[in-house]
Amino acid sequence: MELHKAEKIAQKYVELLAPYCERIEIAGSVRRKKPEVKDIEIVCIPKNEIVLESADDLFDEDKHKYQVHPGFIEEVNKLEKVKGEPTGKYTQRILPEGINLDLFIANKDNWGYILAIRIGPDGYSKYLADSWMRQGYKGIDGMLTKNGKPVPVPEEKDLFWLLGLEYVEPEYRLNLRQN
Repeated sequence: MELHKAEKIAQKYVELLAPYCERIEIAGSVRRKKPEVKDIEIVCIPKNEIVLESADDLFDEDKHKYQVHPGFIEEVNKLEKVKGEPTGKYTQRILPEGINLDLFIANKDNWGYILAIRIGPDGYSKYLADSWMRQGYKGIDGMLTKNGKPVPVPEEKDLFWLLGLEYVEPEYRLNLRQN
């Protein structure tokens, strides 16, 4: 699909989901401004809502339970499912416009890590992974970790900083592989 068409579609779904998200951004080839786009990738942090079993629980934070905002789940589930759930870390949907949506669900501690990987391209994401592995980091269960402990990466630029790399704007990221 041509970039200008994919951008409009991606923006439509960002606007649709934004009321139910703390953060949401277009990633992938649309963000990199590739002339031809195979799919639409979006990274988001859905809002959570408190679910209380009794009115007394309102004042007892230890009894607060959180779930993904039902509006987010409802909007995502209106789209034809390929795999994954909106309550998980990833779901793929077929959009009525004839292109797939890859929706990556992050949190405030892994937002920058997930966004950097999902902007790509594959070779650049591999380059970043090679860089963090050489420095003793690992990517485990959607988090960057070191010595078995999660390392918060709240912003994309934080990942570059942690790795001692200069930030590169998405449209200039190439299919690099470090030897």
